[in-house]
Amino acid sequence: MKNIVQVAGIIDSKEAELCFANGADWIGFPLRLPSGKDDISEADAKAIIKTLKAPQRAVLISYMTTAAEVSQFCDELGLDAVQLHGDISMEELAKLRQMRPDLYLLKSLVVSADNLPALRQLIDDSAEYIDMYITDTFDPKTGAKGATGMTHDWNVSAELVRHSPKPLMMAGGLSPDNVYDAIMQVRPAAVDAHSLLEGTDKRKSAEKMRVFSAEAKRAFSEMSVLAAQ
Repeated sequence: MKNIVQVAGIIDSKEAELCFANGADWIGFPLRLPSGKDDISEADAKAIIKTLKAPQRAVLISYMTTAAEVSQFCDELGLDAVQLHGDISMEELAKLRQMRPDLYLLKSLVVSADNLPALRQLIDDSAEYIDMYITDTFDPKTGAKGATGMTHDWNVSAELVRHSPKPLMMAGGLSPDNVYDAIMQVRPAAVDAHSLLEGTDKRKSAEKMRVFSAEAKRAFSEMSVLAAQ
């Protein structure tokens, strides 16, 4: 999987349609969040997922930490990809991989100050179970592990791309204004955005989506040319 544009935090079917119409490849549904403040109901998310046609894909964004919970919830929603943001143990991760070889598993790498060695180790420990990693940004003020709208040191993400045997999706403060530069510096296989694609009404903006996708795909195209030289 490469050259993927993912948009997270879909709130209804109109927003899902808008994202796909303006260049998104995947959409993400953060559900059963620890805060209890989901962007969409599980029933509405399930209804949207039923309408998708390949290559469109929906991804569960989850903080669950047990294989059984993750597997059951994916079945309930009818999807085949899950982004794991919780502190899931290697034992549970191995169990999930064994139980559900059909699931596309993404694991978060939350970048904070001076934690690059720990993130490298996490990759080493988990790579046999994971299909793709996703970087995101830790907020020291709130303790939030991702979905902060904040950028992090892109040099860290670039090092993780080089270190990982699996592809990496980059997230954390990406916007139409910086996604091209982020991709050219980090060289990820995919990018993800959420809040910085929204307008003042807190809904995804068609114009921001269009520009974000176009800039991302321009960078992916240039990366391919450079790689071929």
